[in-house]
Amino acid sequence: MFLNNKIFLCLLGIILTCTAIAQIKPTIEILEQGRKTSLRGMSVVNNNVIWVSGSGGSVGKSLDGGKTWNWNTVAGYEKSDFRDIEAFDDKTAFIMGITQPAVILKTKDGGINWMKVFEDTAKAAFFDAIAFDVSHNDTVGVLIGDPIKKLQYIAMTFFENEEMEWKVPDAVYDTGFDKFEEQFAVKKGEAFFASSGTNISFINFEEMLPLLGFVVSGGLKTSLIHYPIGYKYDIPMISGKTSTGANSIAILRDKNKGVIVGGDFANDTLREGNMVLFNYSKKDYSPTFTKPTIPPFGYRSCVIYIDENNLITCGTSGVDISKDGGMNWELISNESFHVVQKAKNGNAVYLAGKGGRIAKFNPTTQ
Repeated sequence: MFLNNKIFLCLLGIILTCTAIAQIKPTIEILEQGRKTSLRGMSVVNNNVIWVSGSGGSVGKSLDGGKTWNWNTVAGYEKSDFRDIEAFDDKTAFIMGITQPAVILKTKDGGINWMKVFEDTAKAAFFDAIAFDVSHNDTVGVLIGDPIKKLQYIAMTFFENEEMEWKVPDAVYDTGFDKFEEQFAVKKGEAFFASSGTNISFINFEEMLPLLGFVVSGGLKTSLIHYPIGYKYDIPMISGKTSTGANSIAILRDKNKGVIVGGDFANDTLREGNMVLFNYSKKDYSPTFTKPTIPPFGYRSCVIYIDENNLITCGTSGVDISKDGGMNWELISNESFHVVQKAKNGNAVYLAGKGGRIAKFNPTTQ
């Protein structure tokens, strides 16, 4: 009898241990799906206010952490693909249509009405991402697009309150550079992916300019480009085809380091050359790249820092997390997602993708 009790207690201990392990496993909780839209734009204001945007002129918003959603199709833009969205609160947001029209729209009433604030009518215009830096007195906005006439395409705005004026590239780059065309030229077949609106990121700069950051490119050539100076650095990632290269960049501004993900979206289970870590010099911003020990498990279109040690990345072949700053990655879901974002004021993390799929990342399952 005593022996049987010991066996019972051992088995009970094993069961309790396995249960405890299961409880701390990260999960992806599907909140919404089944809509005929591919979502690539996401902006999480806080733990409750979430905005998403996508194909078919679709914009969605939740005020209760994704439990319920309000969906709208932007009037006059029913065929637009809004691949990026940046929200400031539950009323104010910007959306970016990628091409024909290549346009930025703004709402001040929670998405009921939208007004055009910037447009490029050139047939070659193709917008890839927008981002805003609110760490200075004046909010700074940046738009990047595919190169035109072999030159990097960036438009910028500096605005306070309601005043804003987006400047086209020639005006932006009128900074006294004698070798403008050489400085901002891109290689043939090099472009920027509009996969998640996250191939642009800001860094700290405490002297003259309030705006400095990095952009990552892909295609036949993949580069880390420092704007607005224009310095370029080769990224040790897969390249050489129109479907390869860097897709997303995330930076820890107070640590002068970042992470870049991408790969080959035409072969989305390929892990070779799909991610690098880097540190950059505060003096000249030159980067030092480090390859991971265990990379993410396929092509990845978006990556974010949850904190300095914990990261999450997603793509069409799954979702991965890292608990050691990005050196080793663990696949936690085979679900397809295009974009992942953390609350700007909060700790909640949400994902979005094709078929109107929206999910919440739960670091532990209780």
